[in-house]
Amino acid sequence: MTRDEILKIVEEKNINFFRLQFCDINGFMKNIAIPRSQLEKALDGKIMFDGSSISGFADIEESDMYLVPDYDTFVILPWRNQDGIAAARLICDVHNADGTPFSGCPRCNLKRVMAEAREMGFTMNVGTEAEFFLFERDHDGSSTTITNDRAGYFSLDPDDSGNDCRREIIETLESMGFEIEASHHEVAEGQHEINFKYADALACADNTLTFRWAVKAIAKKHGLAATFMPKPIFGINGSGMHTNQSLFNLDGSNAFADESDSLQLSEVAYQYIAGIIKNARDFAAVTNPTVNSYKRLVPGYEAPVYVAWSASNRSALCRIPASRGLGTRVEVRCPDPTCNPYLAFAMMLNSGLDGIKNKLTPPKSTDINIFHMTAAEKDAAGIASMPASLNEALDVLRQSPLAKTTLGEHIFKKYLESKDAEWDRYRIAVTDWELDEYLDVY
Repeated sequence: MTRDEILKIVEEKNINFFRLQFCDINGFMKNIAIPRSQLEKALDGKIMFDGSSISGFADIEESDMYLVPDYDTFVILPWRNQDGIAAARLICDVHNADGTPFSGCPRCNLKRVMAEAREMGFTMNVGTEAEFFLFERDHDGSSTTITNDRAGYFSLDPDDSGNDCRREIIETLESMGFEIEASHHEVAEGQHEINFKYADALACADNTLTFRWAVKAIAKKHGLAATFMPKPIFGINGSGMHTNQSLFNLDGSNAFADESDSLQLSEVAYQYIAGIIKNARDFAAVTNPTVNSYKRLVPGYEAPVYVAWSASNRSALCRIPASRGLGTRVEVRCPDPTCNPYLAFAMMLNSGLDGIKNKLTPPKSTDINIFHMTAAEKDAAGIASMPASLNEALDVLRQSPLAKTTLGEHIFKKYLESKDAEWDRYRIAVTDWELDEYLDVY
C-alpha cells in the first residue's frame, strides 16, 4: 500500500483516529494513539516516544525513539467505529534517533534474520494455529475460569455456545484482510481454534499479534474473556500455537518439496528439520516463554514433550503434514500463543538455517506414539525431552550461541533479565497448592 492510497482511504472512510502499534520484547502489543491531524507526520516516521518506558527497550539517557510505519499493515478497526467515525492502525518498526533500526525492536530483528535467509536464497512462509479459551466474566467484569460451553472437539450448536462469538471474530478478521481457512471447537471445554492462511514470516507475526488483539476485543463485546494462556485449567488440554513453516526459493518454488523422495521431502527440508531438532531445547524459552507454558508441556494432553520428528506422528515435536507440492511444510508443535511471534519465528528460522548451513542429517523419524515408549527406548532412539520448567529453558537459552546470534546482544540480554525476574516472582510466591498441601499438616 502507498502513502497516497492510505490518505485516500482515510478521506473516504472518515477515519479520524489512528493507532501506531509496535511490540515489546515480551510480545505485548503497544501503541500510541494520534488524531487525524498528525497522520502525515506519522506516515513520515516522525512520531517520537520515550523508549525507556517500554520493558526491555532503552535506558533513560538514550530513550528518544521513532515509530516508522509499515504502510502494508494499514487496516481499519471494525470494532472501533463510533457514530460514523472510524479508526485504523499501522504497525511500526522502532528506530533510533539517528534513523537506524533499534536493535531491541523484535520486528526489526526478525527482518534482519529474514534478510540473512534471503542471502542464502530463501524466504520463509509461516502459518500459526493459535488456540484460545473463552471464559465467563463475574459480576464485576473480571475473568473467571468458568468455560462458557460444555463442548468438545468439532462440536456443533447448541453445545458449542461460543460459536456466535467465534463467528463474529471471523467476520471481523475477514474485514481486516485475513483469509480464514477454518475454525472449530477444540478438545477442551471452552477452547477454540481459528486458522488463517499462511504468509511470509513478517506478515504472519503481524497477523498473529493482530489476531490475539481482535479475539480479546470481540470476546469482550460478547461479555466473555478470551485468554491465550497455555494451561489455564489443570487436568484438561492446554492451548498451543502449532507453527507451520516452509522455505521457498526466490523463484517462488517450495524448497522443501522433492517428488523423487519417499516422503517427497527435499534435502533442504531434511536439513531444516535437523536444525529444528538440534536447537529445539535452545529456543524453548522463546517459543514457550512463561512459567505456565511448562504446565502444558507434560505427557497426556497431546502437547509435544519429546524432541523428535515424524511424517505423521502427532506426539512428535516436529510433524510433516500430509500436503505436498507448494503445501510441503514442517509443523513445529511446541510453541504456545504467549510467545513473541517475531522472536519465535526468528529462532525457528535460524535453527532450520543452522541445519542447512551445516548440512545436518535429522535422526530417524519416530513413527510410534512416543508417550508409550519407555525411558530406555527413548534413550536408545536419542530422543531428548523439552525443558520441564521456564528456569531450565532459560538456563539452556543462556548457553546457546544460536540464540545470542539470532536475538542480537540487546534482546538476548534484556529478554533473559525479564524472564529471570518472572521466574523469581514465581519461585518466591506462596501458592494455593502449598497452603492446601502443608498448612494443616505441619
